Amino acid sequence: MIPRIPVSVDLVVLTVRSQALCALVWRRDRPPYEGCWALSGGFIQLEEDLPAAAARVLAERAGLPGAPVHLEQLQTYGYPDRDPRQRVVSVAYLGLAPDLPASTEAHMSWQPVDSLTRMAFDHRRIMLDGIERARAKLEYSPLGAAFCRPQFTVAELRRVYEIVWGRPLDPRNFHRKVTKTEGFLIPTGETTTRDGGRPAMLYRRGPALVLHPPMLRV
Repeated sequence: MIPRIPVSVDLVVLTVRSQALCALVWRRDRPPYEGCWALSGGFIQLEEDLPAAAARVLAERAGLPGAPVHLEQLQTYGYPDRDPRQRVVSVAYLGLAPDLPASTEAHMSWQPVDSLTRMAFDHRRIMLDGIERARAKLEYSPLGAAFCRPQFTVAELRRVYEIVWGRPLDPRNFHRKVTKTEGFLIPTGETTTRDGGRPAMLYRRGPALVLHPPMLRV
């Protein structure tokens, strides 16, 4: 007899809010792990493929329908004891987004990742894997701009890198790298004073899929 093992989708949705890297989580109100923070997730329906299930969970469980969230498959977690109730295989997705409003679901909230030291199931492990993927993606892809508004300054983009990587960056060196990397940023021809001080050039994300040379953390 072939065993039937449920398959779920769990989402690590990250954004930058109030100068901190935050994850979208909810506090469980029932056993197991009652009172612990958990990622949003749900079981895959029979007629769904994985991307469709992730999009549905983002809209219905996470409460972010139509939100500009970059979703990509992160990893599959299937070790036998990850759920004390039954054997469950989870396909995790990573979501990166600009500063989004509160979820439409009252039980969901944005929490700084540094405060999520105890989570339900293996969700902290999944979240940490998602954070490391996000940090790596910022090195070799333009997805740092996924945390920004459609138009942003170099200083705002630098602050995203500093928050996600957890360390300060030299402003002049960063400005030179991102503006000289082909296809990373496109000037809009407009300026803003929202950073304070002199007017700063506004940019939007360019067509590049890979950054060459990469933006190294070291």
